[in-house]
Amino acid sequence: MTTRQETESIRAAQVSDGASSLPNAPGAAGPMTGNDVQQSFTDTEKRVTLVALMIVFMLSALDSSIVATAMPKIVSQLSGLELYAWVTTAYLLASTVMVPIYGKLSDIYGRKPILVTGVVLFILGSTLCGMAGEFGNLPVIGGGMVQLIVFRAIQGLGGGALFTSAFAIIADLFPPRERGKLAGLFGSVFGVATVLGPMLGGFFTDLGTTHFLGLAIAGWRWIFYLNLPIAGVALFMILVQMPALTRKQPGTIDFIGAILIVATCTPLLLALSEGGRTYPWTSPQVLGLFAGAGVALLGFLFVESRVENPILSLKLFANRTFSTANAAGFVTSMAFMGMITFLPLYLQLGHGTQATVSGMTLTPLMIGLIISSTLCGRLVSRTGKYKPFMIAGSVTIILAAVALVLAGPHAGPLDMAWRIFVLGLGLGPSQSLYNIAVQNALPLSDVGVATAASQFFRQIGSTIGVAIFGAVMTHSLAVEAAKLPHPPGVAVRTLTLTDLQRFAIEAQTRAKPAPPVAGAPPAPAPKPDPIMAMIIAAVQSVVSKAIHSVMIAGLIVSVIALLVVLTVPALPLQGAYAQYGKGAAKPEPSGH
Repeated sequence: MTTRQETESIRAAQVSDGASSLPNAPGAAGPMTGNDVQQSFTDTEKRVTLVALMIVFMLSALDSSIVATAMPKIVSQLSGLELYAWVTTAYLLASTVMVPIYGKLSDIYGRKPILVTGVVLFILGSTLCGMAGEFGNLPVIGGGMVQLIVFRAIQGLGGGALFTSAFAIIADLFPPRERGKLAGLFGSVFGVATVLGPMLGGFFTDLGTTHFLGLAIAGWRWIFYLNLPIAGVALFMILVQMPALTRKQPGTIDFIGAILIVATCTPLLLALSEGGRTYPWTSPQVLGLFAGAGVALLGFLFVESRVENPILSLKLFANRTFSTANAAGFVTSMAFMGMITFLPLYLQLGHGTQATVSGMTLTPLMIGLIISSTLCGRLVSRTGKYKPFMIAGSVTIILAAVALVLAGPHAGPLDMAWRIFVLGLGLGPSQSLYNIAVQNALPLSDVGVATAASQFFRQIGSTIGVAIFGAVMTHSLAVEAAKLPHPPGVAVRTLTLTDLQRFAIEAQTRAKPAPPVAGAPPAPAPKPDPIMAMIIAAVQSVVSKAIHSVMIAGLIVSVIALLVVLTVPALPLQGAYAQYGKGAAKPEPSGH
C-alpha cells in the first residue's frame, strides 16, 4: 500500500512535470497542465472518501421521498394546505439553480470546500426545518408553514452541492474507466434511498410525539433531525480523512452570469411548477414567468459569450459528446419522470388501490434500477465502452413504455409492477453513463462544470417532463370528461390534477373503517351508495383513459431519447490518466 509520504511525493512530481509528460486529454484545447494531471491517493483515502460521498449522496436522495410521505401530517400541524406544493418547490428551486454555480466554484476553489459548504448548509437547513413552527410566528418569515418553506430553500442550497460534488470528486479520484462500477454503486444507493424514504417517512410520521431531553417532538420532525448525526459523521470524515484535491482552475467568479442563471431558472421552474395547477398555462402569470425566463436567458447567453471565465462556457457545447450526452440525459429524464409521476394517482383513482399499496408499486422500479445500474457499471469498467449500454437502456425504456401503454384499465398493482420493473431496468444506465461520457470527453480542469451541467440538464428535463405530461393529462381529462353522459345544456366542469389529488385523499378517507370500540358490537357494514358508485366509476374511467394518453406521450419521448442517444460519440474510456490521448478522438474546443 502506498504511504501518505510517498503519495505526496508522487503528487509533487506529477504537478511539476505533468505539462510535458502527458499528451492531450480528449477534448482539451491544448497541452495538459498540472491542473489536468490525475493525483495519486492511498487506498485508505479513497475508501474513506467514497464512504463519506455515499452518505451525503444518500441523504440528498432520501430527502424528497421521505418528506413527501410526511407532508399530509406536516400540513395538518402547521396549517397551510394552500402552501403544500411550495415545500417541494422551494427545495427544487434552490438546489437546481445552484448546481451550475457550484460546479464552476469547485473548478476554481476545489471540490472539498464546496462539498463542506454544501453539507453544512444541508445540516443547517435540516435543523431549521425540524424546528419550523416551534416558536410561533417569526418576524418577517411568519407562521410555521412559511418557515418550513424558507428553511427547505436553505436545505436545498446545500443539497445542490451534494450530487454535483460527489460525482466530480469521483472523477478526481478515479480515471474514467474505473468510474463505471462506482457510478453503478451510487446508482444503487439512489435506488435504496428511494425505497427507504417512504418507509422511514411513514415510520416517523406514525411515531407520534416523542420526548427527547425533556422536549416534546412531533414524529414528523425526526425526518429532518435524522439528517443531523448522519451528515455530521460524513462531515467529520470529509474534514479529517478526505485528501486535499489540489487541482484548481485559476479564475474569477462570474457574478453577473451567476445572477442571470438564477434569474433564468427561478421563473422557469416556477412556471413549470405552477402552470396547469395554480394558474392556467395561458394565464398572464405563467406567460409572464416564461417571458422573464426567456429575457434572462438571452442576457445569460450574451454575458457568457464575452466574459473571460464564464459560469458555463458556451464553447463546451462545441464538444459533440458534451452536447449530445446532455441532450440525451435531458430527454430521458423527461420521459422517465413524466411516466412515473402519475402512476400512484392512477392506481388510487383508476383502480381504487390503497395509497400505501400504490406507493409500494414503485418499489420494483428501484429494484430494476439497482440491478441494471450495478451490472452496467461493472460491464462498462470491464469493457471500457459506454454507448452499447446507453442504447440498451433506451431500448428497454421504450419496451417498458409499450408495456405501460398496453396495460388495460383493469391492470392491477401486480400487473403494473412487472412493467415498472422493466422501466427501472432501462433507467439504471442513464443514472451515470451520460455523466461518465461527458467527463471522459473533457479535460480534468472542466470536470466540475461538466458534471454540474450534466446534473442540471437532467433536473430541468425532469421538471419539464412532469409539466408537459401533466398538461397532456389535464387535456385528456377535459376531453374524456366531456364524453360522459350529462343533461343537455349543462356544462361539464373540467377536472384538474388538484381535483384528482383531492379525490384520492377523500377516497382513502372513505376506505378507512371506523376504529372498533371495546365491548361494543361490530359496526354494520355501510350501505352502498349507488350515486357515489356511479361517480367513482366515472372518475376511474376518465383517469384510466387520461393516463393512457400520458403513456403514449412517454413512448414518443422515449423514442426521441433513443434517437438522441444514437448520436452520442463512442469514445473509449481511459483506464488511466497517463493513457489520455491514446486512441482518443481529435481534441475539441473546451472553452479555454
